[in-house]
Amino acid sequence: MHDAPVDGYRSHDSRSHDSRFPGLRRRGFLAAAGGAAGLGALALAGCADSSGTSADTAQADAKPKRGGRLRAAFAGGGASETLDPHLSNLFADAARAKALFDKLADYGPDLSAQPRLASAWEPNAGLDRWKVSLRKAEFHDGRPVTADDVLYSYRRIADPEKTFRAKASLEPIDLKASRALDERTVEFVLKRPTAEFPNVLAAFGAYIVPEGAEEFDKKPVGSGPFRFVSFAPGKSAVFKRNDAYWDGAPYVDELEFIVANEESARVNALLGGQLEYAHELNPATARAHEGKGQIQIVRLRNSAMQAFAMKTDRPPFDDKRVREAFFLIADRKELVDGALSGAGEIGNDLFGKGYEYYAGGLPQREQDLDRARKLLKEAGAEKLKVTLDTSPVAAGFTEAAAIFRDQAAKAGVTVEVRTGSKDSYWADILDSGTLCCYRSGAMPIESHISQRLLTDSTTNATHWRHKDFDALYQQAQSTKDKQDRAAVYERMQRRLYAEGGFLVWGFADWIIGTARGVRGVAEKAPANSLDWARFDKVWLA
Repeated sequence: MHDAPVDGYRSHDSRSHDSRFPGLRRRGFLAAAGGAAGLGALALAGCADSSGTSADTAQADAKPKRGGRLRAAFAGGGASETLDPHLSNLFADAARAKALFDKLADYGPDLSAQPRLASAWEPNAGLDRWKVSLRKAEFHDGRPVTADDVLYSYRRIADPEKTFRAKASLEPIDLKASRALDERTVEFVLKRPTAEFPNVLAAFGAYIVPEGAEEFDKKPVGSGPFRFVSFAPGKSAVFKRNDAYWDGAPYVDELEFIVANEESARVNALLGGQLEYAHELNPATARAHEGKGQIQIVRLRNSAMQAFAMKTDRPPFDDKRVREAFFLIADRKELVDGALSGAGEIGNDLFGKGYEYYAGGLPQREQDLDRARKLLKEAGAEKLKVTLDTSPVAAGFTEAAAIFRDQAAKAGVTVEVRTGSKDSYWADILDSGTLCCYRSGAMPIESHISQRLLTDSTTNATHWRHKDFDALYQQAQSTKDKQDRAAVYERMQRRLYAEGGFLVWGFADWIIGTARGVRGVAEKAPANSLDWARFDKVWLA
């Protein structure tokens, strides 16, 4: 698994199917959100109803109603699925965890951290101690959410004997030194200055559970908007409304998650009235049904970065002139139109378009084959031959590789496309090869830098290792003033734009289908963010 849910979700194979929903077959899958997967400027396209008006308009005009059961279909992980929120690796896991549990913070539409169970946070002058205040909230069994629950949850996640999803994200915290100041105040002691500490609180899988909780599949107790009713791994889960939820009771009475790996099965069940919400549709499906009145199509813009990753520590990409030439070879619109079927927008060789701290003022890079040839000649690489690793591990990968191969030929570069295993692709590309297809779901730009672009980053696919770049990151994390910090992040992005290893050619839409009567689906919600799959705010008109 590669950074799921930020970059992708890997499920276990399961080929059984639910007799109540004969069209819903299940099989293994991998997708991006994200982080999981998946995962920028998140304007949501209008969803058409039978009158041709957008669902956004319909939702704005509709008054929320209470009642009913919402049935939502996701691809799943078979019999090994769990409701343990610290083990969330699938989109289905993440959506179920969000329904039952809360985090201290979560990501807004621009991937900035927004308070949830935490009502406020405040650092000391050195940015290495943070005081976090908890809002008044209760678990489903009536117990208050306390500082001890928070510390227990984080220490459980950090258990060196376990492989919980958020473990790496919590690494900056010295959990032995951190303490409860009172029932609703936690003092987190950090190992180093961390200006973006709220991102840690919002980390994927960093859910708060009751102190001592270990069993989650039989009767999980959280503080989320829904309470547990039943769970059949690989088949379905049923939850009911939590009327005492601190952020307001959900509108629907019940929420049912149904496992359906086949996209066609999810669509057919939606068309047949067996579902109200179908996660992860492909662009062809969206085009076939958008504006036709049978179902609503929701497009979550800029949800997944699409890129080619060049290894900057080995020939030919250890020469920055070759990297710049490849930036100029790419026809980004052709890649978006061909590999994503037009369901996305072009990129500019930087992660996080539209997210907090994104350097949006840099010129949009265009194809320039003459300049590319000139740079290659200067680098002594006029008749360059390279291998591009790809795999059907993610939508559009093999198509993007073929399109770029043809684009490169126009600049005199021979690209040999090599197709790898879906099962081992993400592990293989970390250290092998020189050029590969890459994608990432939504995460803060700071997290992208720390996880992928520092000398000691564990998922550094471009092998971008520069001590002065590392020092800029530490400078940003030691800078309390947000405007000054943003200026440091812009310096880092300008350098990546000029000579980095990620050729970011596009940002894919994440596509969801809903029944015509569904209202309240968030308009700006990349996968992995707070409002994605937030069913407590959805109602049935």
